Amino acid sequence: MKFVKQCIPDIIVIEPSLHGDTRGYFMETFRQDLFEAAVGHTVNFVQDNESKSSEGVLRGLHFQLAPHAQSKLVRVIEGSVLDVAVDIRIGSPNFGRYVTVELTAENNKQLFIPRGFAHGFVVLSETATFSYKVDNYYSPESDRGIAFDDPLLNINWRLSNEQLVLSDKDTKQPNLTQLPECFNYSTNYYA
Repeated sequence: MKFVKQCIPDIIVIEPSLHGDTRGYFMETFRQDLFEAAVGHTVNFVQDNESKSSEGVLRGLHFQLAPHAQSKLVRVIEGSVLDVAVDIRIGSPNFGRYVTVELTAENNKQLFIPRGFAHGFVVLSETATFSYKVDNYYSPESDRGIAFDDPLLNINWRLSNEQLVLSDKDTKQPNLTQLPECFNYSTNYYA
């Protein structure tokens, strides 16, 4: 496995090694010891989730407040998505900056999004099956989001707004500047 830190070093792209022959292929999609060495701390994933969406579906930008904050390890099993992680830690030198990575069934890349980041993705293919591990259970009272079209973020989702399909909830999220202080850069949310 190859672990590649992004322009925001807390965000890591994981590129599994694919071993193929005439029968098909084999790859490790997760290995705790290598993963923890790459991220620099313990992450205990407690749940695996999967969603299937059609082209243009945008899910996000979502996060959960502490103490229910979640780290995510995401990948695409079928199709293609543009995945986005936004730094929402007050005081971070990267506050309001984001990383985008195209995750596909062909490139097998995975993205690690730590606590303190908002996350979202848009489906670029006809359909996509999206899989993710989380290190905290879903907490409805802690569920929050940021507007996908926040002009401060200016995310290029690669599709026009007319092509996007959003939930009612995701069309009503506040801009980043309208959020109360959610995460602090100096706080260790893994302690």
